[in-house]
Amino acid sequence: MSTHADDQPTVDADAARLHELGYAQELRRGLGTFSNFAISFSIISVLAGAITTFWLGMVAGGPLVITLGWIVVGITSLTVGAAMAEVCSAYPTAGGLYYWSGMLARRNRARWSWWTGWLNLIGQIGVIASVDFALANFVLLSINIFGDANSPIIEINRWSVFITYLIVLAVHGLLNTFGVNLVRILGDVSVWWHVAGVAVIVVVLFAFAEPGNLGMSSVLEFRNGTGWSFPGAGLYVVLVGLLLAQYTITGFDASAHVSEETKGAAVAAPKAIVRSIYISAIAALVLNVAMVQAIPADAYDEIAAKGILAGPEVFLLAITGTLGKLLVIISTVGQFFCGMASVTANSRMIFAFSRDGGLPGSRLWARINPRTRTPTNSIWLGVGLAGAIGVLSLVQTDLAYPVAFFALTGIAVVGLYLSYAIPVFLRLRNPDFTPGPWNLGRWSPVVGWAAVAWVAFITVLFCLPVFSPWDTWETFNFTGPILLLAVLLIGGWWSLSAKRRFTGPRTMGSLDEILAIEAELDAEEHDMESHHTMRPPAHDGRDR
Repeated sequence: MSTHADDQPTVDADAARLHELGYAQELRRGLGTFSNFAISFSIISVLAGAITTFWLGMVAGGPLVITLGWIVVGITSLTVGAAMAEVCSAYPTAGGLYYWSGMLARRNRARWSWWTGWLNLIGQIGVIASVDFALANFVLLSINIFGDANSPIIEINRWSVFITYLIVLAVHGLLNTFGVNLVRILGDVSVWWHVAGVAVIVVVLFAFAEPGNLGMSSVLEFRNGTGWSFPGAGLYVVLVGLLLAQYTITGFDASAHVSEETKGAAVAAPKAIVRSIYISAIAALVLNVAMVQAIPADAYDEIAAKGILAGPEVFLLAITGTLGKLLVIISTVGQFFCGMASVTANSRMIFAFSRDGGLPGSRLWARINPRTRTPTNSIWLGVGLAGAIGVLSLVQTDLAYPVAFFALTGIAVVGLYLSYAIPVFLRLRNPDFTPGPWNLGRWSPVVGWAAVAWVAFITVLFCLPVFSPWDTWETFNFTGPILLLAVLLIGGWWSLSAKRRFTGPRTMGSLDEILAIEAELDAEEHDMESHHTMRPPAHDGRDR
């Protein structure tokens, strides 16, 4: 904040726009355009999704789906992202999607906002849980590859995976607690780690793969390991195999959720959404083509049977020795960055949704840590919810086919993409929508309806059974039943209670009241910094 000669307070354009939308500048604006992009790019993380779900592509369509899937999903996801980005430019708030729905709905704005917020929250928790669950598997594998193959350092079973999962969740929570500056630094590092990591993996797989690999002649080969054999089964298998790419290209709404911490957010955030999608799709295509051609031909089925660990199994079998182990470490670190960014985005969404009274105990989750200017309570709520969902992994005995992980990926995709499509749909039906500085112009209706149609299609598609027989515990797709249960709970809660108290996005008061909130936060931050500076080295026995 600065002052003119007449001592009237003025604010920069970002804070001024936030005030117009009814909110105080509570979070610290410490992110530039690149750092905003880094958050979404890190959550998409081709070193995570494109490798952890590689097994699905191998059995559901084979190299054909692994290769062409990125082109199909890259284009369709870009329509969704571009349509979202246009709305983001008009409403650059941490609430993002649920706020957009509340502002764009012509009727029942609170209900639209409620459903969008909860679907987005469910999808985000699914992302955190699936990413860190896969990361836990990779961490244990990364430890074991430096030991004796016949006597692993740590046995990979459901309990070791779950404990490791809780540990990495806690670490991600702690890193986010330290403030946006640390998140910004790690996010920037993450971008370059992903870029350099993909380059290293691609070069190594093409240059040093062992003889007997599939080679480039097989990158469009169709394979069906799902068990389906009915007429037209090939097309069905290819379509359900698209989950490999669709799961990877999720989470780009993060750029909207950190927009209140981004400079020039009305342009920077929408650009970051679009860039994170097409850059990730291109990188993932190159990465997965390199992985497909390097698969040892005589070990294809053996590798696919490894489930989540099929990707690193390709590295270790195709590239023996230290180089293969290096590729596993590169992908593991990439997933670590992905999980950290996922917690960041989720905490901002929880904070904003709570700020408008959308969650039980909203006052607690909407609190800002005055020293770090981050929503510390929201960070740990997201981590706690992801930890609770992780308990699902304990009910399965066979990690080769990860039933819980597969359900989490489906929930993440469907939950998130439904929350993406709702505000786009409402924007298309609202003639009073005023575009922001970043917009699609005359292409807006075409792109918007294409996005809505694609989301409707994949919502049904990814709830369908992938494997035959479909009605056994080992092969059942729990995405649909879990989402149905969630919809019943959310709808029931709305009807019985929430509709009487949740009003959708609401302002924090008049401009004077908003400025007073900011001034109080600034004063608290200054007092805490002064206290920290003046505090004697010895512990005086009191809480800080």
